[in-house]
Amino acid sequence: MIVRMAERVIAACDGASKGNPGPAGWAWVIADATGTPVAWEAGPLGTATNNVAELTALERLLAAVEPGVPLEIRMDSQYAMKAVTSWLPGWKRNGWKTAAGKPVANQDLVVRIDELLAGREVDFRYVPAHQVGGDPLNDFADRAASQAAFVQEAAGSEQGSPEPPPSGGGKKAAPARKRTSSSASSSRTLKAKFPGRCRCGRPYAAGATIAKNPDGWGHPECRTEA
Repeated sequence: MIVRMAERVIAACDGASKGNPGPAGWAWVIADATGTPVAWEAGPLGTATNNVAELTALERLLAAVEPGVPLEIRMDSQYAMKAVTSWLPGWKRNGWKTAAGKPVANQDLVVRIDELLAGREVDFRYVPAHQVGGDPLNDFADRAASQAAFVQEAAGSEQGSPEPPPSGGGKKAAPARKRTSSSASSSRTLKAKFPGRCRCGRPYAAGATIAKNPDGWGHPECRTEA
């Protein structure tokens, strides 16, 4: 999909990985002057990390919008944003090595994004993720990426897909896993230090009670039953 718009475009992009690494997906969304989504696209990545999913979402967004269109891009990934704004110049000077002399992670995606950014006007805006009353475009991209990660299918406005479901909806159930012997870790709960997202797709707030699930921390009720 190539988006052709005459004026400045406001967009958001996001990636999701259910397990990090785990089933992953990416998504971007573009809004009109009123903030209403007018075009979006999402796709699966198989097994990948959050960082790969976030960078892929940005790459797909840049590739979808004509280079001459000024862009405001809203993201909740500080890694992806800093990678292409703060760290990239130094990586290029160092021959695609970090300050510690190690190869840059996900270099192929970063190089491609660098090529897509050349000569175009892009304003990156960080927006916190999973906030009540947060940025609606970021929330849309988050939901679309999460759905793509769970169902591993492409979707989007060009395909006539409905708006991605609210968090926790429209997802395939993860395969059941046998619970290990009744160890302390299987029943342990604690208070979350930071907000996050459960394997079911619904977020949890800082201070909420969470439990260890097979692929991360989340709601106690979402622990896989034997």
